[in-house]
Amino acid sequence: MRAQAEWQGRQGTAAAISSSLMGWQRIRFEVTEDASPEADGSRHAYTPALGAFTAVIGASGDIMVPEDRLRSVMLLARQGRVVLEEELDRLLGRQWDEELESFRYAGEGAPVRWLHAAV
Repeated sequence: MRAQAEWQGRQGTAAAISSSLMGWQRIRFEVTEDASPEADGSRHAYTPALGAFTAVIGASGDIMVPEDRLRSVMLLARQGRVVLEEELDRLLGRQWDEELESFRYAGEGAPVRWLHAAV
């Protein structure tokens, strides 16, 4: 099953919604709070396989990665402890995007075909 809802609330509501939904543990979800003139927005995603992902969203809708996190990843990559591209993908939530993508297009009228077995 799939559900989608538009909502309005005070800043920080997306985090509260996400926190409540994570308690269910067996669902996949994405909650986005748009930026406002007073504050940046946020994106919260969760899948049972990957766990939780949270990112700050700017006024243009882009994920904003804090400078200290980028510097830390760059240092770890220079030391050979991580692969830079993989860590940047993690900071941008690529795995969550890939897992949730089919659900984004499964809205009313969208052609989605689920293959349960292939020969």
